[in-house]
Amino acid sequence: MKMNRRDFLKTSFATAAASALPNVIPASALGLDGTVAPSERVVLGAIGIGGRGTYVLGCFLEEADVQFVAIAEVKAARRQAVKERADAKYGNSNCTAYRDLRELLARSDIDAVLIATGPNWHALAAVTTAKAGKDVYCEKPCAKTIMDSLSLAEAFHRTGRVFQAGTQRRSLPNFEFAVELARRGRLGKLTTLHAHPAGLNTVTSGWLEPEPEPSKEEGDWDLYLGPAAWRPFNKALFNRGGSFEKGGGFVGGPGGGGCLEWGSHCVDQCQWANDADKTVPVEYWPQDGQLHARYANGVKLVVRNTDWLPNIGSCPVRFEGETGWVETGDNGDLYTSSPELLAGRRAKIGGYPANFHVRNFLDCVKSRALTRANADAACNTHIACNAGNIALFLDRKVAYDPKKNEFIGDEEANRLRGEALREPWRF
Repeated sequence: MKMNRRDFLKTSFATAAASALPNVIPASALGLDGTVAPSERVVLGAIGIGGRGTYVLGCFLEEADVQFVAIAEVKAARRQAVKERADAKYGNSNCTAYRDLRELLARSDIDAVLIATGPNWHALAAVTTAKAGKDVYCEKPCAKTIMDSLSLAEAFHRTGRVFQAGTQRRSLPNFEFAVELARRGRLGKLTTLHAHPAGLNTVTSGWLEPEPEPSKEEGDWDLYLGPAAWRPFNKALFNRGGSFEKGGGFVGGPGGGGCLEWGSHCVDQCQWANDADKTVPVEYWPQDGQLHARYANGVKLVVRNTDWLPNIGSCPVRFEGETGWVETGDNGDLYTSSPELLAGRRAKIGGYPANFHVRNFLDCVKSRALTRANADAACNTHIACNAGNIALFLDRKVAYDPKKNEFIGDEEANRLRGEALREPWRF
């Protein structure tokens, strides 16, 4: 197309005038006025938000660099409540609600996912999320069986995604301080680690009275069960939350019980104190109503129910060395064999808030560093708890090889390392 001189000059002047006009860019896009630039935000989705998940999601929403965009939840009332909460926070209607987690995971704009389903879904949902190219913050227990634990760790090694187990006591000052006393030799050579998981019961799955199922949109029972063994719908079971059995057991195999449910916190602290994030005890046995274990380095682990200081709070631990000891729990206080050991402790924080742990996860999503409760640490804590459960379930001593990840010369115990997953759900 030909252009004469007059048209050329008109076009040139119009282009120059337009380029001289200032571009108006919102302050939020530049990270001004206390906002975070979009390039620095972590776009978050969530899967399975009930009681615990609601609390942890609140911790994420408090962080200025989080943009929450989607919820996948099998119960209509819950997914609607999460959507309304997010929309109210952002002043829009942009949060998308899904019934099926696979629809959420298909989105390319989501960076990270909070998983707070029932424990039957935790490991598989985490692995599936990693395969979808997203980072994971997963509530505990993160895995129901030893084989689930190994599958979880392997998936995050293979994909390079960031994983944080919801064992938030790894980010609380009193537990950190106690662990540092143990790891820096201030207690002398470690001898015995004590954990109190609020119960050592083990159970196998059963069925409750069959009841009419709701519609899939109201509550998707089949998707709720996921990889767990099928059983008929029961409203009480559907609304119970994390546990499939009264007392804390889970569908299939020996149940999780208190050793897995709470041991994923307090046994985890003992693993950390013994610098054992990449290994587990090699022997487990029941004794006097408690669970005993021994590491290859000779340190003993006692998972017990009694003999704690008064008012120490939930999830207490005690670390003993040849020259001293320290004990702490969720009340935030520290008790030691001598006052000198308390020098340098940080301010007390009571309870067990997840804010610090959430912040650690977000920082690692950006830096790609290992989190405090990374996949290896979570895997081995859950193996230790499951191996202990198997010893309790069999009511005898078992020996475990951490390199081969199998019980030594014990076919009966090895059969309990995993369970069949229901079609079509596979790691």
